[in-house]
Amino acid sequence: MPLLEQSGLYYPNRFARWFFLATDDVMGKHGLSAILGLAGLESFMENPPADDMSRQFDFANIAALNQALEDMYGARGGRGMALRIGRASFSYGMRHFGAFAGMNAQAYRDLPQAKQTEIGLKALANVFTRFTDQDTILTEQDDSYLLSIENSAVVWGRITDKPACHMLIGIMQEALHWSTGGYEFIVQETACRASGGDQCVFKANKKPIGLMNKG
Repeated sequence: MPLLEQSGLYYPNRFARWFFLATDDVMGKHGLSAILGLAGLESFMENPPADDMSRQFDFANIAALNQALEDMYGARGGRGMALRIGRASFSYGMRHFGAFAGMNAQAYRDLPQAKQTEIGLKALANVFTRFTDQDTILTEQDDSYLLSIENSAVVWGRITDKPACHMLIGIMQEALHWSTGGYEFIVQETACRASGGDQCVFKANKKPIGLMNKG
């Protein structure tokens, strides 16, 4: 797969490192090596991103990893892998980061589920906007929240038939799971830059679909 044109927009090295750890966890080292090779990023196998917050991991590299998942597993299989990797990457590091770090406190756990949902999504939008070049805006509707992203790293430079920011959906699902003490939510990408949208827009229902592994 030819390398995508570099964007000049970046994630911190540490965030990229979480993606690599998550991919290793979901697919194993051979799977990670295969994906990096397919994405044209073989050099990162021996020299993974540094464990620091320097913004040096280009959006095009993240998009290439996601495209490689689809190339290897097909659209449906790649979507499933990307969702799992997104959820695992949140669990590896982001849940200990910023506002998420305080969500084990009893005062937070005593808040109503609806308030926890709002705080969790605000925390996620803040993390992306503050620490990456991926500006994320949260808005509220009657029955849902919308996260709008002008430049999604996951689909930078890509053209797809359907919305393809599956890794970000996984991150959102796990962020909501974590911030609400185990609830699961429906999260959908309703518009995507890669498939012709002006922005990538994610809709998260306010009402959860169930409680899983609370504790």
